[in-house]
Parts: sequence; C-alpha cells; structure tokens
Amino acid sequence: MKNVTLFTKNGCPQCRMTRNYLSSHNIPFTEHNINNEPECVDYLKGQGFKAVPVVEADGMAAWFGFRPDALAKLQ
Repeated sequence: MKNVTLFTKNGCPQCRMTRNYLSSHNIPFTEHNINNEPECVDYLKGQGFKAVPVVEADGMAAWFGFRPDALAKLQ
C-alpha cells in the first residue's frame, strides 16, 4: 500500500470528493488541512501547486483536483 497524503481546505467540494473516494475505497491517507496548518501552503507552493486538493503518493507524480482516474491507481 502506498503512503498517501491529501492536502485540503475548508469548504472545498473537490477536497470532500477526494476524501470520500479514499475513505470509501479503504485507502489509508494522512490529511493536512491548509486552514489548520498554514505552513502547508508554502510547501505546496514550493511544489508548484496553487490549488487543492493535492494528492501525493509513493512512486507517483503528485496531482491536484478530484481525479478518480488517478485515485483508482492507488488501490
């Protein structure tokens, strides 16, 4: 199983859909909410991201947005 990290923010529909996908497919993940952890914003900007959700997984290129095609590859 890959280590999966999900970056989200409050009130984000795509973040909620990504979180729900991971949970409903029993894919364990660590979530970082940028509203609660503002230091994550600098990290994400440093990685070239300007929007959330961002998903990072071992051995895969990170991506942003709700991407069921990419999420399916985590199973």
